[in-house]
Amino acid sequence: MKTLTIAIFSISLVFAGCSNGRGDQSAVAESKPTEKPINLIRIDTPVNGSTLTIGEAINLEIKLVETTLQPDSIILYINNNKVDNLKEYSYSILTKGYSLGTVRINATAWKNGQRQTASTSVFLKSNISPKKYTYKVIKTFNHDPKAYTQGLFYHNGFLYEGTGQNGSSSLRKVELETGKVIQSNNLEQDYFGEGITFFGDKIYQLTWTSGIGFVYDAETFKRLHSFNYATQGWGLTTIGNELVMSDGSNILYFMEPNGFSEVRKMEVFDNYGPQKMLNELEYIDGKIWANVFTTNRVVIIDPQSGAVVSEIDFTGILKNSDKTGNEDVLNGIAYDPNTKRIFVTGKNWPKLYQVEIVSK
Repeated sequence: MKTLTIAIFSISLVFAGCSNGRGDQSAVAESKPTEKPINLIRIDTPVNGSTLTIGEAINLEIKLVETTLQPDSIILYINNNKVDNLKEYSYSILTKGYSLGTVRINATAWKNGQRQTASTSVFLKSNISPKKYTYKVIKTFNHDPKAYTQGLFYHNGFLYEGTGQNGSSSLRKVELETGKVIQSNNLEQDYFGEGITFFGDKIYQLTWTSGIGFVYDAETFKRLHSFNYATQGWGLTTIGNELVMSDGSNILYFMEPNGFSEVRKMEVFDNYGPQKMLNELEYIDGKIWANVFTTNRVVIIDPQSGAVVSEIDFTGILKNSDKTGNEDVLNGIAYDPNTKRIFVTGKNWPKLYQVEIVSK
């Protein structure tokens, strides 16, 4: 433990008058009094953290802290953009055309050159009721029951799989028909492997809490370089020239592949509220499919709006007769765009399934 000793010295400055011989005079600098912060307004509604359906109006009610202290002006900001100079203390914010998720509202009041900002925020949920689907198993394949599946995709006739757990994490190339691992690269003990995706001639792999990902040559599995990110790494997929990452929240991050810098992020909502626990990802026919961690659900997300448009219930897909006792949750979606085949599996599951999605 370090001890900091502060010595305070009192210094007296004495100025002597010399022209007339009269006594000494001391000059003392006057300290300027601290300016008291001004408190003009508060926001009564909407209540901070409340949820509305997109398309509904946000009814803003501003109250004066003291009725005798009228602001010279009040400026309204929505998501840090100036919207209006308020003439009234009630204001209706129309949300048609807004993005789903957080709307931050700031009202800045001015009085005699001083300002005070009152803030609140609301969440805009989707106005779409997701369409409900179930599944039909078309074909069953063997899957390594020791593979703790965290990432999965299909490319040129093979499955590629990223597995997790410290000391067991890997990148694998797998024969679909047999489940045989024909190529692999194991991660160091310190890393818990997560989502993987294919981009260009490379494979990208996330790690869970290390804040680091790896880029491999897709043919040789040679590790080429690494990249960093500021959140947890969960799922990963590719849309066009961007990579899309989940972190277990309701946020999807759109990243550029070269430096893995954030292009934009999108909040995901259904008609009840934020859809959290987004895990392994796959891009299928213009939509993002996401496993919902700890559940048998896969949600289908509009990549432009963040709305959950459909959901699939995979309850019962792993039969009791196939269970070994070490299985964890459903996780892993792969898509063959040439044949339109969809594959799903889970962590430490002994089977992988080709499925068809059917309406409930």
